[in-house]
Amino acid sequence: MGRVGYLIKRAQTVLHDAMADALRSHDLTVTQFAVLTALDEEPGLSNADLARRAFVTPQSMHAVLRELERLQFVVRRPHPAYQRVLQAELTETGRRTLKSAANAVNAVEVQMLRKLSNPARSRLASALSSCVDSLAEASVSSGARRLR
Repeated sequence: MGRVGYLIKRAQTVLHDAMADALRSHDLTVTQFAVLTALDEEPGLSNADLARRAFVTPQSMHAVLRELERLQFVVRRPHPAYQRVLQAELTETGRRTLKSAANAVNAVEVQMLRKLSNPARSRLASALSSCVDSLAEASVSSGARRLR
């Protein structure tokens, strides 16, 4: 068995490539799909919020949002209390595109998990969540040590 960290990274890379292939026919990138998904789950997110959710820089997210606006998938409006902050929302066209693209991405996930039983899928999800939590806790505690 290989190193767990390497296997996770390899799985992430292969998954990203498969998602990119599936999204190509919808004229979306993986990052654009992540933004549409985030806005569907939580309308009104800011550029900074979306950048964190899509794992890109705020500068990169600005370009992604401009393209999604050009495609008429997203509209941005000033935040009611903070006029310099723009909140993004899906348009009806964006919702339809997301629904179609999500079906393609779901098919990729089904393919990825097809050799795992339902209990094994649950164990995998739980184990990965535990890994994320452990590293997040370590990051917070090391950050607290650096502040002293």
